[in-house]
Amino acid sequence: MATHKSAVKRHTQSLERRARNKANLTRLRTQIKKLRTTVASKDEPAARQLLPETIALIDRSIQKGIVHENTAARYKSRLTRLVSTLSARRPSAK
Repeated sequence: MATHKSAVKRHTQSLERRARNKANLTRLRTQIKKLRTTVASKDEPAARQLLPETIALIDRSIQKGIVHENTAARYKSRLTRLVSTLSARRPSAK
């Protein structure tokens, strides 16, 4: 454990940052799971509504340094493609 006053402060700050980063990452993962669950239940309107919210959360996570830019791009691409499969599967009404 740290003994110098400055080292104690740095340790406290690192614990606070860790808790904040963990909360943000948990929030992001939960939102992604919620979107994937909605797509799995084939609820297209709800999925289309959740997609922009999820993408916005992913973008905020990049700014906060929670996820890397390329990782975020991969998430956004895969989620967008997943939601677009809902409309592709829909049978045409005749």
